[in-house]
Amino acid sequence: MAHRLDQRRETSLAPLEDERERAACHPIASPGISSAHRTDGRPFGPDRILRVSANDFPADIAALPKAELHLHLEGSLRPTVVVQLAARHGVQIQERDVRQRYRYSTFPEFLEAFKWVTAFLREPEDFAFLAADLAEQLLAQNVAYAEVTLSVGVMLVRGQNPQANFEAVLEATEPYEGRGLRLNWIFDAVRQFGPGPAVEVVEWAHRCASPRLVAFGIGGDELSVSSRQFQPAYRRAESYGFHRVIHAGETGGPGLVQEAVELLGAERIGHGIAAIHDPRLMDLLTERKTVLEVCPSSNVCTGALARQLGRPTARITEHPLPLLLRRGIPVVLSSDDPPMFHTSIGEEYQHAHEMGLSRAELEGLVANGFRYAFS
Repeated sequence: MAHRLDQRRETSLAPLEDERERAACHPIASPGISSAHRTDGRPFGPDRILRVSANDFPADIAALPKAELHLHLEGSLRPTVVVQLAARHGVQIQERDVRQRYRYSTFPEFLEAFKWVTAFLREPEDFAFLAADLAEQLLAQNVAYAEVTLSVGVMLVRGQNPQANFEAVLEATEPYEGRGLRLNWIFDAVRQFGPGPAVEVVEWAHRCASPRLVAFGIGGDELSVSSRQFQPAYRRAESYGFHRVIHAGETGGPGLVQEAVELLGAERIGHGIAAIHDPRLMDLLTERKTVLEVCPSSNVCTGALARQLGRPTARITEHPLPLLLRRGIPVVLSSDDPPMFHTSIGEEYQHAHEMGLSRAELEGLVANGFRYAFS
């Protein structure tokens, strides 16, 4: 079917809606203060943010083509796109309403926002519309390759046809390859939905049988269901020839990262920052060349970083990215759900620079994005 993607391009090339909103999870830094939130635990508003400065960021690093390996299609819903999708389905909302929803200080709060905003993705045309908008955003950020995750587990719960949605997405994004952007896709199950639905997601991936579909993964609440229960799903995914990824060590402990590697055979770990608590696990990741997909802004906004550091709050400059990278663990840098975390892949590299990474280390991160792709 032909999708007439006639969305208004006057806004599509803006990395995010408002410069102030992009940094909403990163607080004003004051001497002696290490906080991503007010003392009452609520996120800072747009009037109390730290603008990301690119003055000393190497321009040649910014200009390099990049790869995005941990990026959710549904989490790429910009407020202006949400408003348009809602209107398609007879719901009138304002961009400010969406921005208010995109404020949280804990992972459960983020999941609630994700549940709300993705409810406006109801038809294949909606997914196509969003996919084309994401492709425009990626091109504007010098992204040449991305592996984009589709929340197929959510589609199934909502009674949607994953194959129809996926075909619409493929058709909508095919023209972008001619403009320098190559996209592959990952089908994602939801951990808290349980092992049976995860196997169902694997079967849908097999049914779709597309060379653009490269991996199976699991996201959601990593504390909800034990890793061992997902072994049948991962074994089946491997038997079908799919690569395997999983979110682990984001809000959970290092044991979940180890289980992902040893029980599920995961080749890449979404986040994995809990590995800092276990030197032997870091050695294991290094030896097996298991990749960590690190998303700093995400970890600040969901409270995952503060949780791992054992404190009520944390700043992005306290992220363990430098430690993990210098330990020899394969690391890629990603933006996760960019509008929902008020960031972009370019800003994630700026944050890495602020953490103290050298030019050579930044160049290495850029190269890793292509080196560890499933292309």
